[in-house]
Amino acid sequence: MFRGICFLAAVGGVWESVAVKAYEEVAEFIAKRGPREVAEFKPSAETKQRVGELLGREKTTGLTSEERRELDHYEDLELLMNLAKARARQLLAHGQ
Repeated sequence: MFRGICFLAAVGGVWESVAVKAYEEVAEFIAKRGPREVAEFKPSAETKQRVGELLGREKTTGLTSEERRELDHYEDLELLMNLAKARARQLLAHGQ
């Protein structure tokens, strides 16, 4: 659905950025609230459709600055949820 994990998460597991650490803290908080629900979370059909539209437009006609910001926000949310899901899966694997 999304383009994949953003460059912050592609650093080979080395989390040097303070901003990334902040994402990890929020992901940890989310994951501990309901690990199973977090691990199983899927975006709504409406969200998937909108992201698909933006990605398609990005490849064909290009995005307006507002659409670019919107897509960037979706990518930030994807990163956060990927981190939360990974942490939730760890918690579930360790029986927490």
